[in-house]
Amino acid sequence: MKRYKPTTPSRRQTSSVEVRKFVTVSEPLKSLTRGFRRANGRNNTGRITTRHKGGGHKRLYREIDFVYNKLNVPFTVKTIEYDPNRSGFIGLVAYKDGERRYVLLHKSAKVGEVYIVSETAPLTAGNRLPLKNIPVGTFVYNVELKPRGGAKIARSGGNYVEVSAKDGGYVDLKMPSSEIRKVLETAWASIGEVSNDENRLTNLGKAGRSRWLGIRPTVRGTAMNPVDHPHGGGEGRQGRGRRRAISIYGKPTGKGQKSRRTKKYSNKHIVRRRKVGNK
Repeated sequence: MKRYKPTTPSRRQTSSVEVRKFVTVSEPLKSLTRGFRRANGRNNTGRITTRHKGGGHKRLYREIDFVYNKLNVPFTVKTIEYDPNRSGFIGLVAYKDGERRYVLLHKSAKVGEVYIVSETAPLTAGNRLPLKNIPVGTFVYNVELKPRGGAKIARSGGNYVEVSAKDGGYVDLKMPSSEIRKVLETAWASIGEVSNDENRLTNLGKAGRSRWLGIRPTVRGTAMNPVDHPHGGGEGRQGRGRRRAISIYGKPTGKGQKSRRTKKYSNKHIVRRRKVGNK
């Protein structure tokens, strides 16, 4: 981590990952990039469904391979690169047949290392196997929820999932949230942990750096007027005036309020819900 001298009030607490110590090139491969417009929290009709998003620096999207559909073909790491669209580092890899792709790298990946996607691959970091061939207690990342559906779980910097049990065609996975969930044993996963585990120690230091990332300010409901929020208004500083906090739309929120649908199709796959608060 890089810490800064307190030349200004915001610099006093700023910290960031020293990306230049890890990456080997500064420009991505042009054929694997494309421009894109971010949704900025809006759905297909243009309505805001996620607040506090918008603006931010223009980004170039890197096409990352999360499906890994080239089986039994070794690939070599050619570069380690920074990706503005995710917290982990990515690498340009070259397959033995000449094809090049971007993949998400594990924590200790180095240029020149060779990995393989195979049912009989060795249990070394970076290789990819079906969950049924991975021993209990192993840390994995880039985990599929459905076989050959592409990696969906444990993709952010420093994240991993632990293989905790196997039973009846399913594998129990302990998620980063402490939830234990069943996934079909024919789903694939990569061995290891996602790179850039120092990312969680980053301190933005000032409001402007949040705006560069496309994060807009979060205003408290009690600081608003009654017309803008159910918690707004009152003479001086008032409490919210109700037992449970509610959102700007009037729905219960926070304070341990559960928001998951009670009849969601995937409930049967959850062995243990995540721990919330100090429980």
